[in-house]
Amino acid sequence: MWNWLVSALAVGASVVLYDGSPFIPSPNVIWDLVDKIGITILGTGAKWLSALEDGEVQPIRTHNLARLHTILSTGSPLKPASYDYVYNSIKHDVLLGSISGGTDIISCFAGQNPTVPVYRGEIQTRNLGMAVESWNDDGEAVYDQSGELVCTKPFPCMPIYFWNDPQGLKYKKAYFNNDGTLNPAGVRFGSAEIYNIVERFEEVEDSLCVGQQTKDGERVVLFLKMSNGFRFNEELVARVKSTIRQRLSARHVPEIILETKEIPYTASGKKVEVAVKRILAGEHIKNRGALANPNSLDLYYGIAELNQG
Repeated sequence: MWNWLVSALAVGASVVLYDGSPFIPSPNVIWDLVDKIGITILGTGAKWLSALEDGEVQPIRTHNLARLHTILSTGSPLKPASYDYVYNSIKHDVLLGSISGGTDIISCFAGQNPTVPVYRGEIQTRNLGMAVESWNDDGEAVYDQSGELVCTKPFPCMPIYFWNDPQGLKYKKAYFNNDGTLNPAGVRFGSAEIYNIVERFEEVEDSLCVGQQTKDGERVVLFLKMSNGFRFNEELVARVKSTIRQRLSARHVPEIILETKEIPYTASGKKVEVAVKRILAGEHIKNRGALANPNSLDLYYGIAELNQG
């Protein structure tokens, strides 16, 4: 998010960048910097906060964090449990903002707002200048249900074309295609709803949930990466399905649950759902430059025909 970050210099702010593992030499290395430099706004990723929670790191007990007033999380959805962790284990009176947008728009579609409350598991507001709505398949704005995130009007920092894309094909594919929303049997929901349930299992270290088109329509495929010391088995699969059915609905239950040894992530810590979905559709992914672990995609080839009959 360098171009979004560097714009802070225009208002006279100082920018602090940390290059290296946020767990070396200790899991408190970032919190040490917050106290030493007097950082006021900390930008990070949801995955890091989740890892701190798993490691039982308690900055509220070990650090002052007096000047820190805002924590911004991006890269992937911020789990409801992470809100609890931040307010219980980091700082009681901090503004925790889950933000959503994109590097290339140099902005955020939705994010933090210091004038309204923070609700567990929710992004606070649409950002200024962004005509953001959630649409159903008929292009109608919907509320209290899953839909496609759309921005209905141009905004000042909106890119209008890509270099070396004279017909605008890459541009349209990047901004005007459907995202990774799941839609089995006409029921739309986001993968985050599945992650919030599955990743509470102690046996599961990580997961990836994608849709796969079959001759009978779309089905949901869930991949589980097991925690150390645990094995993937049918008993776990049954418990995962039962829990999803109880907490969500029968239509949310993945049709296929498989084990994987690695989940693909971007360098910014976002799960790469779309690439895996394309692999399951029989495509070959050549461009892997944005991935932190590009070889992980190789694990998902050969599954396209799985149980198609």
